[in-house]
Amino acid sequence: MGRFPLFMLILVGALGAAPARAETQYVTDQLQITMRAGESTRYKIIRMLESGTPLDVLSVNQTTEYARVRTEDGKLGYVLISQLQKEPSARAQIADLQTQLAELKQAPDVLAAKLSKLQSEHAILIEDAQALKQTKQELEQELATIRHASANVLEITNERDRLRIQASELTREREELMQEQTEARNQTKQQWFMLGAAVLFGGVLLGLLLPHLKFRRRKSSWGSF
Repeated sequence: MGRFPLFMLILVGALGAAPARAETQYVTDQLQITMRAGESTRYKIIRMLESGTPLDVLSVNQTTEYARVRTEDGKLGYVLISQLQKEPSARAQIADLQTQLAELKQAPDVLAAKLSKLQSEHAILIEDAQALKQTKQELEQELATIRHASANVLEITNERDRLRIQASELTREREELMQEQTEARNQTKQQWFMLGAAVLFGGVLLGLLLPHLKFRRRKSSWGSF
């Protein structure tokens, strides 16, 4: 019977020291509290915590009334449960409210500055859009000019090819005419040569016939006496 209460006491203590889900709690409005290396004042103080310091509560021991905590920089230790609260300290809340109030006071100026910046950016975008529109029109005109020039180039190319063909035909016709003229000259020369030969032959023949004609005439005239 004497061992049973002791076992129950150990079980209750173990249950009291069982780890719970970590939740954030804050140091009370006291100026400073101690974070110790163990769950009693016999353990050394490893850090002094300012009021409003956030701590992650890793486990709670209702028997010793200490909580195992972890600071924001990862330091582990123990603090009294009574020195923790679920909400930030009033000092910290007042500081947060003052910060929010200062931000709200600055908000109109900030919003006005943002609005002015947005208006400037909007004006710049409008100018850019107009510039792009002008550039687009210029590019379209240039494209139309290039297309027209391309059509002219094609027309000029076709006309050049036609003129080349016509020049080739004219050259061929000129060569044919020159050949015909050469042949005509040759024929004329041949005709003149034949005519000259005929005249020469006629002259020679006449030269041969004339003496005989004169001789016969004289003879006939002598016979008349």
